[in-house]
Amino acid sequence: MSTNAEIKALRWEIPTGERIFVLHPTVLRDDKDVILVDTGIPGQLELIRISLEQEGVWDKLTKIIITHQDLDHIGGLPDLAAAAEGKVEVLAHELTKPYILGEKPIMKRGIVVPPSKVDVTLQDGDTLPFCGGIQVIFTPGHTPDHISLYHQPSKTLISGDALTSNEGVLMPPNPDFTPDMPAALESVRKLQQLDIETVITYHGGVVTERIQERLAEIAAGSA
Repeated sequence: MSTNAEIKALRWEIPTGERIFVLHPTVLRDDKDVILVDTGIPGQLELIRISLEQEGVWDKLTKIIITHQDLDHIGGLPDLAAAAEGKVEVLAHELTKPYILGEKPIMKRGIVVPPSKVDVTLQDGDTLPFCGGIQVIFTPGHTPDHISLYHQPSKTLISGDALTSNEGVLMPPNPDFTPDMPAALESVRKLQQLDIETVITYHGGVVTERIQERLAEIAAGSA
């Protein structure tokens, strides 16, 4: 497996009425693959294209990994997959697959998204042989199908919404959008077992300080 991979948190600023909705998808890349983790909300293909062009990878994308079914994670997938003309593989957990395929309405919105394909179905403990090795970690709570990704060479956790952050401080998942907080905290305890140097949170961005300390506080419910 390649070990010369680069990993970067993007910053997508999406106008939504009177405020800006900020998301931090992740791009992993090496000399073989360019992987985008999560795809934002619907109707943002131009923003995605410009963002990936700025990274020099718009026409080099090989894979998309979806962390869970929420609309701000799978919403951009149909347009992005169509623009890629079938050349990009889509990977998602087996519990996420029916939402991407349009077979079930997504839980928090009750809507069915336009169907996209899922090429590879993921399970807890899978190690993907891309960019030096990416471990799939099943982290339910925020949604029942949620996964996080651990990039082994860089010791980077791509947390999805299993964690959030605020100005570089690791925070719990958002309680307003996490229907099963006990399960979510159990997932945080699972993440404590990893040797993590960097966390990329979808809401909040990059964290490099006090990670294990904050994971312990969050897992204990004292954060």
